[in-house]
Amino acid sequence: MSSAKKERGVSRRDMLKTTAALGAAGAAGIGANILIPGRAKAAKKLTILQWNHFVPAYDEWFNKTWIKEWGQKNDTEVMVDNINNVQLPDRMAAEASAKKGHDLFMRLDPPAVYEELVIDHKEIYEEVAKKWGKPIDLAVKSTYNPKTKKYFGFSDCFVPDPVNYNKPMWDAVGVNPDSWDKILDGGRKIKKNTGIPVGIGLSNELDTAMAMRALMYSFGSHEQDANGNLALKSKATLDALKYVKALYQGAMTPEVLSWDPSSNNRAMLAGTISLALNAISITRTAETQKLPISKDIQLNKAPKGPKRQIGLEHVMSVYTIWEFAENKEGAKKFLVDLMDNYQAAFDASAFYNFPCFPKTVPNMLEAVKNDKAGLPPTKYQVLGDSLSWATNVGYPGYCTAAISDAYNTWVINVMFAKAATGNMSPEAALDEANEQCKRIWAKWKEKGMI
Repeated sequence: MSSAKKERGVSRRDMLKTTAALGAAGAAGIGANILIPGRAKAAKKLTILQWNHFVPAYDEWFNKTWIKEWGQKNDTEVMVDNINNVQLPDRMAAEASAKKGHDLFMRLDPPAVYEELVIDHKEIYEEVAKKWGKPIDLAVKSTYNPKTKKYFGFSDCFVPDPVNYNKPMWDAVGVNPDSWDKILDGGRKIKKNTGIPVGIGLSNELDTAMAMRALMYSFGSHEQDANGNLALKSKATLDALKYVKALYQGAMTPEVLSWDPSSNNRAMLAGTISLALNAISITRTAETQKLPISKDIQLNKAPKGPKRQIGLEHVMSVYTIWEFAENKEGAKKFLVDLMDNYQAAFDASAFYNFPCFPKTVPNMLEAVKNDKAGLPPTKYQVLGDSLSWATNVGYPGYCTAAISDAYNTWVINVMFAKAATGNMSPEAALDEANEQCKRIWAKWKEKGMI
């Protein structure tokens, strides 16, 4: 994701100083998908920015079918710009600084720090709920500020984050990696016997941020308590740090210190790691490319820890509408209509996008139990009860501006990396991270946001 200095708030000092990123957008792949209804000129325009989906078939459906149909029905010219996921934070900072940008901006993590620059998305939730019932708690906790009573975004879906593991490798050492203790035990044995390591990132990127929080929460460690008070410094956090140090030194290699969000995907498909925490993009790629390793890569639920079995959503899709957006009403209607069509979205994503309004995909549980592309067809059934083990960044509280700030400045990632490598003792790494968090919490408390 972005560097640690580019997303600490919404002031000009904290954001990008110029709008150069806006002008350079074309070089980053923006503007590649422009869909215009079949008429000379539409009455309205709607602009959307979102990531290049890890399942390309979703972009095919969204860009070439869905927005074309929606644009024709709503007399609207729709333009979708797709960019790499690591570019989203900087791009959002640029638009916020310029007070100019897309009508709809989609992030993979809750952009709570921009609350003052976006509309209240409450009415979108309410409109969708009239037809489809209440959203899942995960969506609310990822887009609502209980302090200000404002919804700073709207979440259409979340993506479960299961364990991806090479079953023959783990069978060879007689271990099923369904708990953190077993991952350490089996990971050490596999590395000793074959030299192949466990592949969990320890760098400044999304997958690391999710994996380390899943580990923390399963150990009973949290950045905050249920009321939003800083709670990082605890014995549970120290235990989690000591665990990662043991895992790194006994079952991993230094390459994880420089990984990007797709590194574990590539390594898993190449057979050079035994295990990763990731969405099903790994297994779907293996199936699409008809790789022989497809049958070897299997899935487990989030690992059990000493306190609980819990994991993060791998991706939390959050759409925001800027206060300065030119077509706010069109953007609101687009999101409401998207949820009306979420069965098609779920299907196009190949089970990647799990709806935040479950009733929009009534056959979801049956679909994941028997998938013709899976080897075996029951491979994806572990995702069926993912809401019982998937939680939000900021658990057990909400994803506030303080949580979002700490997330995007990689405080937790760096803490674990320093402890794991011996750059700092676990105690010192925790103290350093806690001091950083104290400053972050104080800043957002002063702003009245927490």
